[in-house]
Amino acid sequence: MSLLDGKVVVVTGAGGGIGRAEALLLAREGARVVVNDIGGGRDGTGAGESAADAVVAEIRAAGGEATASHATVATPEGAQAIVDAAVETY
Repeated sequence: MSLLDGKVVVVTGAGGGIGRAEALLLAREGARVVVNDIGGGRDGTGAGESAADAVVAEIRAAGGEATASHATVATPEGAQAIVDAAVETY
């Protein structure tokens, strides 16, 4: 049994950098991960879904459970959409 078996976590900014590393680590510890990232550059330009989707694929390839969320944490509606994705998926 792993440390986070049965737990669901949301990692924002998980398409790259520290967020990606955290998402991968949490998945290795047994968590089901909602990988949230709007994509694009660090300056917010060029939003896209591929970064989050790539991390989800990496987690699944390693035997973990993950789903992508492309909502923004910059608005209450976006934050609610991320939580809703976690609840609906897991």
